[in-house]
Amino acid sequence: MLMLRQSTPALASGALSRGAVIGAFKMMESGAGAAAVHEHGATAGLPFLGCQPWARRYAVDTLVNPSRTEHPAAGTQDDVKPAHKRVSVPPITLKAGGSFASGAVAPHPGLRADLVSARFTESCMPHPAYSLDYLETVRPTHMPPEKLYQLAGFRTIQMARWVFDRVTGYSEQMTDAQWLRRIIFLETVAGVPGMVAGMVRHLKSLRTMRRDHGWIHTLLEEAENERMHLITFLELLRPGPLFRASVIAAQGIFFNAYFLAYLFSPRTCHAFIGFLEEEAVKTYTHALAEIDAGRLWKDAPAPQIAVHYWGLPKDATMRDLILAVRADEACHAHVNHTFSKMAPNQTNPFASGTSQLP
Repeated sequence: MLMLRQSTPALASGALSRGAVIGAFKMMESGAGAAAVHEHGATAGLPFLGCQPWARRYAVDTLVNPSRTEHPAAGTQDDVKPAHKRVSVPPITLKAGGSFASGAVAPHPGLRADLVSARFTESCMPHPAYSLDYLETVRPTHMPPEKLYQLAGFRTIQMARWVFDRVTGYSEQMTDAQWLRRIIFLETVAGVPGMVAGMVRHLKSLRTMRRDHGWIHTLLEEAENERMHLITFLELLRPGPLFRASVIAAQGIFFNAYFLAYLFSPRTCHAFIGFLEEEAVKTYTHALAEIDAGRLWKDAPAPQIAVHYWGLPKDATMRDLILAVRADEACHAHVNHTFSKMAPNQTNPFASGTSQLP
C-alpha cells in the first residue's frame, strides 16, 4: 500500500477513481509481473467502501495454470452442440491471496451505488453493472459433484428440470410469450432461496447473539437481484389469474421445503442452488441463440427499468437485457457453489462491492 500511495497521489488523498486505481495497479503489475487485475469488476466511486481496504482487495497476486482451458478441445462432440448445451469449466475457487483468472465469474462485478437515484426507487441496493466485453464471455459452466450433498443437490435439480421442461413444453424453438411465461415463473421461484437463507442466518444471529460473518448481505442481495429480474420481465407480460395461482402454490411449497432443508443442511441447499443457477445460464444462453437467429425479440427494446437497474445504454435491446441477466445467474451459481464448500461459521469471501475473492 505504501508503494501504491507513492505512485498515485490521488489515492493517498482519498480521491479514488476507477481509472486511477487501474492505472496504479498496472504500474505495480509491470514491476512485479504477477499481479492480475480483474478490470470487468471495477467498482467506481462507492462512498461506503474505504479507499485502503478496497484497494487492498482489488489487486491480488495469482498464479494461473496455463494448461487450464475453458473451451472443449477441437474435434470433440461439444463442437456440434448448441451453445446452451455446451458447458465450460466452472469458475475458479481461490484461496486467500488469489484473484479471478481471465474468464472466471465474479460475484456481481461492478456493483454501482450511483445507479440508485430518486427517480428509481424499486431497488435501493447497489445494482450490478457489467462491461459489454464481460457479458459476451459468460458461458454455461458445470461444477462436477464430488461429495454426497453435492450429488443430492445435482440429482434433485436434474429431476426438477426434466419435469418442468415437459410440463411447460420447453423446446428448441418457442414463441415470445412462451419464453416470457417460463422466465417469469422461474424468477418467482429463484427469488426465494436467498431470502430464506438470509432470514435463517439473521434469526440465528439474533438467537445465539453471535456474528453472522457477513453472509446475510450477499444472500439478500441475491434475492433482490432475482426479484428485479421478475419485475423487469413483468413489463413485457402480465400473467393471468391461473398463472398467478400457480405461482402462489409453487411459492408456498418451495418456501417451506427450502426453509426446512436449510435448517437441516445449508451446504446441500447452496449446492442445490448452484446447480439451479447453472441451468438458468443454459436457458438464457439458449434465449440468446434464438435472438441471434432472429426468431426471438428481434430488435425489441429493453424495458426502461432494465436500463436504470443494470446501467444499460439508453437504446439497449432485449439481447442486452438477456446478457445482463445471464451474467447475474452465473454469479449466483459461483457464489452458491462457494458457500456450499464452506462451514457456516466461516467468513463470507464475497465482500460487498468487490469483484474477486479476498
